[in-house]
Amino acid sequence: MKASAVWLLGVVLVPFWALAQAPANLNTITGVQVNGGTVTITGSKKANFTTFTMTDPPRLVIDIAEAVFSGVPEETQVGNGTVTGIRTASYGSDDSAIARVLIGFEREVETDIQATDTQLVVKVVGGGGQAVAQAPTTQPEPAAAQPTTDGTAAKAAAAAETERQAQEKAAAEATARAEADRQAQEKAAAEATARAKQDADAERQRQQEAEARATSQREDEQRAAKAAAVERKRQEEEARASAQAAADERKRQEEEARASAQAAADERRASSESAAEEKKRQKEEARAAAKAAAEEKQAAAKAAADEAVEARRQREEEARAERERRQQERVASATPRPRREVASGSDSSAEVSSRRKTMTLVGFQQQPGVSRVFIRTNEPARYTVSEQGNAVVLELENSRIDLNNNTHPLDTSFFNSPVTRVEADANGRDVRVTIQLRQQAPVQARQDGNVISLDFQRTAR
Repeated sequence: MKASAVWLLGVVLVPFWALAQAPANLNTITGVQVNGGTVTITGSKKANFTTFTMTDPPRLVIDIAEAVFSGVPEETQVGNGTVTGIRTASYGSDDSAIARVLIGFEREVETDIQATDTQLVVKVVGGGGQAVAQAPTTQPEPAAAQPTTDGTAAKAAAAAETERQAQEKAAAEATARAEADRQAQEKAAAEATARAKQDADAERQRQQEAEARATSQREDEQRAAKAAAVERKRQEEEARASAQAAADERKRQEEEARASAQAAADERRASSESAAEEKKRQKEEARAAAKAAAEEKQAAAKAAADEAVEARRQREEEARAERERRQQERVASATPRPRREVASGSDSSAEVSSRRKTMTLVGFQQQPGVSRVFIRTNEPARYTVSEQGNAVVLELENSRIDLNNNTHPLDTSFFNSPVTRVEADANGRDVRVTIQLRQQAPVQARQDGNVISLDFQRTAR
């Protein structure tokens, strides 16, 4: 039985080709050792494997992917009572290489396979026997046939013939199975070779197509570069022509500008002397006029100051007299005072209550032909207008000023107006508005609602 199993292993696993050199990325199998019921397969890295079993005789096939053998014999006979022998074979090439290890057993067994970093350990569950040398068992030579009367020799011969025929039939069946396995392996190898060839052809086709695309792209790039060079040359020629035309135009414009500048310079030189003389004369006249105006203004200011002091003194005296008179009138009668006419002779008047009035605004306006000073109150008020030298004084009876800002003087001396200054201040229970004039001028006063207006006639300066 052992001899038959070893013979079947030799027939079934015949290597189709071996790799001369293993690529660096493949798992290199360097040893297959048997120790009792344990088979240890050693490689250069952790094995990626698949397994399947075969029967009659019992076998375990291990296919290690992306692996090749190095220094491992194709056949190792064991015969230790558990393992009959080891066969190895290689299939495919490069990354599709497969290293196959076939382990033959004496009987049907269960195995446990463990993979470590560099080893694949196959153990028979329940242990295995050690290698034992056994001599072949020989049958004693049959004794010479003795003639018998009961036919025993004939029966023995018939039994021996039947046993021989049974052994020959078993051997023939084993041979047929081995041949079928070999044919299946050859078919698988042929299919793997065909797939590898198809893959190689497909890869070669892809490379050819890629090279064709690259060649076409290079030709397109060359054509585009040539067209771009032609276009760039045309643009450069156009740019040179445009630059030349622009330079010519710029030169012409520069010449025209120089001619215009020369003519303008000549004209300026021709008129500069007369302009300088005219300017000098105007400056002298301006200085003389400024000096005269300053002297006149200084004299007017001094006169105005003197008049203002005198007018203030007179107003204070008049105010005291007026307060005394009003006090006497209030004591004499509680009846309202009759309405007063304005000093200018206007008869405009308004009904006035006895409540104390509030002056809310003092303003100045230039009207057509007249300069207007206006005073606004919260309601109609009694007032009087009098002339005191170059000043006109407006008295608001029973009135007061609401804001200190209304007591600030208005300087109108810069206007074309007889009015030079307007100032309001409190005078007891009355409000006094003093209007300073450059010289005496006609004035007209009137009251419209809450606004009292004084219009001064302007004269030509």
